[in-house]
Amino acid sequence: MDGSGEIDGQGSSWWNGEQTKCQRPIAVQFNKCNNLQLSGLTHLNPPNAHIQIFGTRSAYLTNLHINAPKDSPNTDGIKIGGSTHVQIHDSVIATGDDCIALLNGSNYINITNIACGPGHGISVGSLGGHGGYSVVEGVRVYNCSFNGTMNGARIKTFQGGQGYARKIHFDKITLIAAQNPIIIDQNYNVLDDSNINQETSVEVSDVTYSGFEGTSADEKAITIACSASPGCLNITMYGNNITSSVPGKDIYASCNNAKGTSKDTMPMVPCLSNNSNVQL
Repeated sequence: MDGSGEIDGQGSSWWNGEQTKCQRPIAVQFNKCNNLQLSGLTHLNPPNAHIQIFGTRSAYLTNLHINAPKDSPNTDGIKIGGSTHVQIHDSVIATGDDCIALLNGSNYINITNIACGPGHGISVGSLGGHGGYSVVEGVRVYNCSFNGTMNGARIKTFQGGQGYARKIHFDKITLIAAQNPIIIDQNYNVLDDSNINQETSVEVSDVTYSGFEGTSADEKAITIACSASPGCLNITMYGNNITSSVPGKDIYASCNNAKGTSKDTMPMVPCLSNNSNVQL
């Protein structure tokens, strides 16, 4: 699917509640495809997500222009689940929710040269809702930018979930007044469900953050908020330099229940050891 035209979802009447009788539709969906190719199009103002890809093996998305107002609810740019070997390259995404969201079953995903903003960043998750089992593995986000986004590189899991998110790499990231430039949240939107064992969690492991440069709009530039068990394992940070978007203002990192290493990263991450053997 290739072209230079527009797909306009005309979603504004859905965002403000004028349309209440039906579930808000996703503008473009691809389900159970093999060797999907999508390029060139402009996607505007969907009622819900712009593009959704589920149950697909091998997909290549490139040169897309995705746009909706920053206050348009749940208008994720590209939403992926149950899919493997997906490449997303050289695209501009400005929207009201995640620029790219990787849900359960997203494996071997390569995201390169994406300009995100406004939006909620590039997110792994949310995972493990309602005590469910979720898996994400083999994600690389490279040479992307976050401009005025609510989040940058985010991993989010519910309490009480099961499964894993692992082998995730964020590398060479440019930040322009981004809120929450780096965030792992294992207590995302805690569910009030007495039938769920809130002491379990989706295990987050083998996550690397390298080459982050730019500014944070918040004092807390790095948040690693992991559950007590199993926590977050093998978290690696190296070669990151984040400063405040307000000249002269200090920023800091918050870190709980995580194990790993950090080298040449500012702000310093208190629960990670400063390991001079980390290879740059």
